[in-house]
Amino acid sequence: MNKFNPGFDTTAMTPSREEAKEALETLRRLAALDPEEAAALGFADQPAPLNREYPADFKPDAEYKASMPDLQNGPSSLIKGEKTEIQHVGISNFRLPLLYSKKDGGEISLETSVTGSVSLAAQKKGINMSRIMRSFYGHACEPFNFEKISEVLDSYLKDLESFDARIQLRFRYPMLKESLRSGLHGFQYYDVAFEMLNNGGKAQRVIHLDYVYSSTCPCSLELSEHAREVRGQIATPHSQRSVARISVALEDDAPCLWIEDLVDLCISAIATETQVMVKREDEQAFAELNGTNPIFVEDAVRLLCETMEGDSRIGDFRVAASHQESLHSHDAVSVLTKGDTFSQASLDPRFFETLFHTG
Repeated sequence: MNKFNPGFDTTAMTPSREEAKEALETLRRLAALDPEEAAALGFADQPAPLNREYPADFKPDAEYKASMPDLQNGPSSLIKGEKTEIQHVGISNFRLPLLYSKKDGGEISLETSVTGSVSLAAQKKGINMSRIMRSFYGHACEPFNFEKISEVLDSYLKDLESFDARIQLRFRYPMLKESLRSGLHGFQYYDVAFEMLNNGGKAQRVIHLDYVYSSTCPCSLELSEHAREVRGQIATPHSQRSVARISVALEDDAPCLWIEDLVDLCISAIATETQVMVKREDEQAFAELNGTNPIFVEDAVRLLCETMEGDSRIGDFRVAASHQESLHSHDAVSVLTKGDTFSQASLDPRFFETLFHTG
C-alpha cells in the first residue's frame, strides 16, 4: 500500500519552462520525422514547426510562383460589394526621377509624382498595381514626352487587360528668369503635370500649369489715388500673390506646345509674374508694373482665356484663378472653361485650397 510521504518534494517533479520547451521541440521534430511514432504518442495532429529565421537564400522557382495565391486576379465570386465597373483604380504619388526634353535642347532629370489608373470591368476582382510601376521603370532612362507616355499607357493597358487607362506625371520645372532692371538671374519653378487619357482607344493629351503672379486691386488703386489727390493723404493699394491653374487639351497632330511656350502665353496675358532675384531697381520696376496692370480675378481668367483661344495648338481648356487677398481674410476665385473636356457642374470641395503657392 502506497502512503504519502510528507518529506517528499513534489516541486522537483514539475519541469521548468526551458525543460518544457525542449520537450515540446523534441515532440515536434518527432512528428516531422516519424509520423507513426508521433501518432502513437498522440502528437500527430500538431502543426509542423514554423521556421523563425528569414530564409535569405530562398529563390522561388516557376512552379512555386505558380502555386502562390493571387486574390486580385481571383474569380468574380470574391468581389465584395456591387459588381459594377470602376472608372479609376491604380496608384497615386509613386515617385521616381524621369528625364524631360527642354525647348532649347538638352534634357533635365526631375523628381516626378506618378498617378496611373485603369478602368476595371464589373466581373473583375482587381488589378496587379505593381505592373503600372514596372511599366515606368522600363522607360525611366528615356526622355519623357507625350509619345513616350503613350507607349507606357499602351503597355499597362495591355498588361492589365483594361479598356481605359490614364497617366499623370507631376513635377516642378525650372526656368532661368532675368530680373526686370538689374540683370540678375534666378530659377523660377513651375508646378506642371502631363496627363494622358486613353478612353476606348481615343487618346487625349493635357498639360496643367500653375502660373504665379501679383494682382493689384483696381478698386484699391483708384481709392488710394483719390486719397492722394483730394486729401493729400498717402495710401497704398493692396495687392497679393495669386495663382492661376491653366489646363489645356492639345489638339491632335498640332505642333509641340512646350512648357516654355505655355509660360510665355501666361506672361503675355498677365505680365506681373512674381520675381526671383530682386534689387531696389527691380522692386521699383515691379511696383510700376503692378500699377500699370491692376487686375480683378475676373479679369485674370478672361485675359488668359483670350490668350489660350489665340493658340491653334490648344483645344479645350480651363482657367482657375485665386487671388489670396491681403485686404480680406478670404480669397477671390474664378473658374472659366471652354469645351467639354473640363466642363463640370461640381468642383472638388478642396479645389481652391490647392491653388496655393508655397515657394
